[in-house]
Parts: sequence; structure tokens; C-alpha cells
Amino acid sequence: MSPALMKMWISFGAMGFMVLSIIFIYFSRYKLKGVFRFITALIAYVLLILSGIIIFLIVFSGPASE
Repeated sequence: MSPALMKMWISFGAMGFMVLSIIFIYFSRYKLKGVFRFITALIAYVLLILSGIIIFLIVFSGPASE
């Protein structure tokens, strides 16, 4: 697999983390109560930060050389 294709799949994974964090934040704010609310919010924010770091590294690593 070429480096450019690998970067594409990694960025898709980061975007998937962003979608999961949106879903978890929605559930933690409107559907859950108690300790489950805290756990899902924590997971959501960790995924959001992780996806932001991944996208930052992918974008600023530059184009893939072949």
C-alpha cells in the first residue's frame, strides 16, 4: 500500500472518530444520567482530541512522496 493511500485511510479513521464523538456527546448530554453520562462524555472528548491530533499530523506532514 502506498504512503498516500495509507494517509487517506488514517484520515478516514480520524473522521470516524469525530462522528463517534458527536454521537457520544449527544447521548451524554440528552439521553444518559449519572456515571454513564460522565464516561461517554470522557470517551467523546478523548476521541475528539485524538482525531484532531491525527488530522493535524496528516495535514502538516505534507504530500506523500512516491
